[in-house]
Amino acid sequence: MKSHPNELFLYYNPSHSVDKQMRAYAKAVSNHVNEINVEKEPITSTGWRTILDKLQLRPKDLLNRAHPDYQNLIAGRTWDDEGWLNILIRNPHLLKAPIAIKRERAVLCLTPNNLLELD
Repeated sequence: MKSHPNELFLYYNPSHSVDKQMRAYAKAVSNHVNEINVEKEPITSTGWRTILDKLQLRPKDLLNRAHPDYQNLIAGRTWDDEGWLNILIRNPHLLKAPIAIKRERAVLCLTPNNLLELD
């Protein structure tokens, strides 16, 4: 599949208000935004590995540790990298912030200014 050279891929959860704001900001800074709703469009382990490689992060770095599901089901337990990846695949609602990818660069968008790092 061919994509526009300036296409911005935004992985987000529309049930989070911050993610909705980031989505609006992404549309303001880029004409070509490909929105991926992590709740409705499951991401495979290969897809997550590709994203993690671009971010240079581990799966557990993407999880919101303050979320009640994290506290009840995950906190206090040890997992290997594959286990953390499976947690991320099965619980995309635990993603702590949207992820933006443009060309071969990616950022975890903790603030709107993080999007500007891609230009």
